[in-house]
Amino acid sequence: MAPPARVSVVFGDPMAVALGNASLLGIGYLMLRRWALAVLTDLVTVVLLVLLATAWRAVWFEVVVALWWVALVAHGWYLARRRAVPVAARQQRLVAAYLAVPVLLAVAALRVDGYLVDSALADAKRAGDCGQAARAVDRVWFGLRFADAPLTVRTETTHRACDRLHTAAGQLGTSLATGDTHQLAAGFAGLQKVLTGYPGHEPMVRAVLTDFLGVLPKADPCPAAAVTDWLRARHPNHTVLDTAAKTATRDAPPALLGCGDALVDQKSWPKALARYRQLIDQFPDSELVTKAHKGIRTATLGQQLSTVRSRLTGYSGELPKYCSDPAKYEAATPFRKSHNKSLLYGNSEYVDKLPGSWSVSDAAQAALVVCVGDTKLGSRVQTCPYSKLDGSGSPVWVTFYKVAIPIRAYELRTGKLVVHRTLQIGGSSCPQILSYSYYGGYDTGPDRAQYVTPSKAGVRAAFRAALHP
Repeated sequence: MAPPARVSVVFGDPMAVALGNASLLGIGYLMLRRWALAVLTDLVTVVLLVLLATAWRAVWFEVVVALWWVALVAHGWYLARRRAVPVAARQQRLVAAYLAVPVLLAVAALRVDGYLVDSALADAKRAGDCGQAARAVDRVWFGLRFADAPLTVRTETTHRACDRLHTAAGQLGTSLATGDTHQLAAGFAGLQKVLTGYPGHEPMVRAVLTDFLGVLPKADPCPAAAVTDWLRARHPNHTVLDTAAKTATRDAPPALLGCGDALVDQKSWPKALARYRQLIDQFPDSELVTKAHKGIRTATLGQQLSTVRSRLTGYSGELPKYCSDPAKYEAATPFRKSHNKSLLYGNSEYVDKLPGSWSVSDAAQAALVVCVGDTKLGSRVQTCPYSKLDGSGSPVWVTFYKVAIPIRAYELRTGKLVVHRTLQIGGSSCPQILSYSYYGGYDTGPDRAQYVTPSKAGVRAAFRAALHP
């Protein structure tokens, strides 16, 4: 009787082993009972995947991982081919497929998901929409870090670019609200960094710049004028940022005019004049030049009136600074050979006797500024004898003089001196009784020089002759 035939026992079908290794888990080596090789495969696979998800998230390293996968499949097939065909090949292939196919399908699904995310990200970059880009970035999860590592690099790059753009947009907005050109310069520097450091994100830079320039005509005029000054002076660098200069040139004239008007409302006369003159000098062909000239006239008159008022400030009864340093207010009523509204200063003893209708309280309504000096002795009128109160000695001869008052009147419209004279005001003299005081028990008699006693009508007549000829 012949001995039974010997059956070659094998541990792995080549197809099953290749499928097992395709799972990247070393299943094929386990089928071949190559335990050490299976463990080593798993370790290498883990290291490669960790490096792919962290340190080397690049296409070239994806190629390395793919070559590792091909090498595992080919090596498993090679090892299994060195053995005889297994008896249970079909069952082994089913087991290997059961383990490998889900892994391969998961990788394929993740790659498709990564493609969709990448397409959404590319659309967002082309549209210049950081909000859309953020939604695409939010779709990146842990699985995509292994299945499409370069995608995570692109999403993180766009995320950082959008962070920079958000900061730059805030700085640009602050400059429009405050006129702070340091913030404006920082914002443009941020946009420039995105252009140079994040290729492919120019549409997003353009979107931020377009939004900023779109708000420029609606901003408060003085901050807008400061911004347009800076933009027009910015040195071009042949990027999309250079378009700002053209927009600034278009928006500068209304900003300058509006700023001048706002400064007039704030009574900031020198600054208002500077803005109006800048508009005329830099944009002589602008249709707003006529309004700028009107603004200059308004600001000039405002500044003149402010100067006049400041020089008229002083204590009651004292002559203000204006009397020694006059200034003009060109909108004032010109000096006329008739009734002139006046601002009266000094010598309140006689000024207070003048009619209230002659004077005004504000320089804006006045034609003259009248500076009235201290009373002096005028022409001699009469000399009369008076006895002392104690009756001792010979009579005291007292001479009475007219009241002499020096006055200067300035035409407010021109600041020129139009009246410079000394009034001589007469009145009653040599009264029957002349009151006086003496001290120390020794009566020296009254002062030998006395003023006449003018009437209110006499005072008014003298001032009328000078101020209302």
